Amino acid sequence: MKLLEEKIILEGNVLSDSVLKVDRFLNHQIDPELMLSIGKEFAERFKNDQITKILTLESSGIAPAVMTGLILQTPVLFARKKKSLTMVDDLYHSEVYSFTKQEKTEVSVSKKLLNKHDRVLVIDDFLANGQAALALIDIVNQAEASLVGLGIVIEKTFQNGGDQLRKNGIRIESLAQILSLENGRVHFVHEEVKQ
Repeated sequence: MKLLEEKIILEGNVLSDSVLKVDRFLNHQIDPELMLSIGKEFAERFKNDQITKILTLESSGIAPAVMTGLILQTPVLFARKKKSLTMVDDLYHSEVYSFTKQEKTEVSVSKKLLNKHDRVLVIDDFLANGQAALALIDIVNQAEASLVGLGIVIEKTFQNGGDQLRKNGIRIESLAQILSLENGRVHFVHEEVKQ
């Protein structure tokens, strides 16, 4: 997705060979027009899959998930990291390890909102080692729902999450695939293909 790649180049900040900061448009400050374009792209890619729920993780996946839900006219559900007073039982739980935060977090989804009749599209901001995706897939499996696939805004292909998930037969649609962040520069997969 050219618009997203241009935004990454212009406003992304490479912090190391493994960390890309995109807080100017995706996971702190949000660019609504870009999110709408992302939603339209995911909706186009998954339009024939009879999706009944979109599942994401609190909080960075919410904006692209909501825009996709808007286009597909599908409810969006996010796995919560903290339980509220109104969300205490009848929950699906899974554990996520965040490499950027260096911590484990339990995430939860109400059993009332996800069931075996659902066809679920998982959307997230990043795919790196696959920990967040695995936690969301675990929740889909606990609900005995059907996983349609994963919509990923930015995939770091130099980390093994995407490869492992694809080896398990999971469909992944990534809008920007990053080959490396070496020397402080973003290198996209399609650039390597051209050479």
